[in-house]
Amino acid sequence: MKLSPNTAPAEPDNLLIRMHNQVGAAIDLTGTEHHSRWTCHGCGYRSMSDLLGSSRTNANNHAAYCRGAYHRLR
Repeated sequence: MKLSPNTAPAEPDNLLIRMHNQVGAAIDLTGTEHHSRWTCHGCGYRSMSDLLGSSRTNANNHAAYCRGAYHRLR
């Protein structure tokens, strides 16, 4: 099975954690311990900057219910 760019996007330099949503799209948690944020490559949601623990919890909660599998048409 070939992975889409949303399932296996290039890893940013400041990647801390990568998890996947219900349909396999990546959710990347980036930044530092005190200023981290997460981005869902499935639905496109981006969080505000927060502490690592809060960002990790919120990203995990998002991954549990998100079924977004956004694919660009162009």
